[in-house]
Amino acid sequence: MTPTLRPERTTPRWCRRPDRADLVLAAAALLLGLLMALHAWIPNRIGGLGSLVETFLPWFGLLVPVLLAGALWRRSASAVAALLVPAVVWLGLFGGQLADTSGTDGGLTVVSHNVGAGNPDPVGTARDLAASGADVLALQEVAADARGTYERELARAYPHHTIVGTVGLWSRTPLSDARPVDTRMDVGPLGEAKPTEATRGYNRALRATVATDEGPLAVYVAHLGSVRVLPRGGFRTDDRDRGAQALAEAVAAEPHERVVLLGDLNGAMDDRAFDALTAHLTPVQDRAGGGFGFTWPAGFPVVRLDQILVRGVEVDDSWVLPATGSDHRPVAAGLG
Repeated sequence: MTPTLRPERTTPRWCRRPDRADLVLAAAALLLGLLMALHAWIPNRIGGLGSLVETFLPWFGLLVPVLLAGALWRRSASAVAALLVPAVVWLGLFGGQLADTSGTDGGLTVVSHNVGAGNPDPVGTARDLAASGADVLALQEVAADARGTYERELARAYPHHTIVGTVGLWSRTPLSDARPVDTRMDVGPLGEAKPTEATRGYNRALRATVATDEGPLAVYVAHLGSVRVLPRGGFRTDDRDRGAQALAEAVAAEPHERVVLLGDLNGAMDDRAFDALTAHLTPVQDRAGGGFGFTWPAGFPVVRLDQILVRGVEVDDSWVLPATGSDHRPVAAGLG
């Protein structure tokens, strides 16, 4: 009698025992999730590593589909399960920015733009900004040889303006109480000994009061120190961080309830360097608009360096304007 052959049982590949490659994928997914969840614990003492990670934190989400593709190709159930951790963490951090939360048009439109000291077409940039419909316009990096161009081209739309160093503020309504704000660009005994006239040329912040239908509005315009990536020194943020702290102190002492800060802060608001500032002001991108609002570099923005922050006013909308001749894109907000 011929015995009956039974088919050999095979384990589905999704249910197989994980091998080394599966464990590596799962471990990478868990580490990614921990990195995003615990980013505030990454020390800045090592070449500003913490600030560097926080600047580009939204982009870490791109690693999730990359790891997912590897997990699906290997049919690794353990790696797919582990990827739930970074996916949930990323959505918890940035999921709200994927929705469009813009509302009706605000009563006051503010625009901020780093026009670029090397801008080859300041006339075109000024005309684009005048056509933006802004009621209040803040410019940073206004070069000495282009200052007259911006004053001339913006004069018709904005009869009121003030410039301090390389930053300026233009308004359709009257300005008052304009004065420079010290962002501690020049520190130490030598810097403190310099007279005001000697430091005014490179002053990079101002404060003014703008008259609005709802009452006075305190407006700050700032261009914080640049961030440097050095081969030996790493991610250097000393000048920027010192300026952010100085701005936070100025805003904390501001007597007006309604405050707007416009400027190139050379950093994303996820960066811990701005914790003292965001304790007093709220980024408009967190209140309204859609997406991340990246502004730099203008050709293919990967980070939002240009910010609008508010206190005591409603934010109806926020958006990024088209590129001009600058290497930054302008940012705008509609305020209630």
